[in-house]
Amino acid sequence: MTISKASRRVLPLLSLCLLAACVQAPKTLYQWEGYQPQVYEHFKGQSPQQQITELEKGLERIAAKGNVPPPGYRAHLGMLYAETGRDDLALQQLEAEKAAFPESAAYIDFLLKKYRK
Repeated sequence: MTISKASRRVLPLLSLCLLAACVQAPKTLYQWEGYQPQVYEHFKGQSPQQQITELEKGLERIAAKGNVPPPGYRAHLGMLYAETGRDDLALQQLEAEKAAFPESAAYIDFLLKKYRK
């Protein structure tokens, strides 16, 4: 069995395509699940309750996949809870943000002081 010249040229290219198809994209460190659009909606004036609903759904999807929300996700959700008068949930989310991202402790402590009054 002989391989034609054309096949010799195409075979390496097909092998590269096959290898490229097997490569998986690296897993991201955080799962955003609509966080960025919700922050944008916040600045556009969307109601806090609508944002809370979307962020809670996103948080459930993130947890279901065993992933981690990005920095600021829980803090934003906590501030939205505070805007709607649910201070207990606000404090819970802010504490969770602080525990997950200790580098944000100074800012989260500032927010906690504000909402604990």
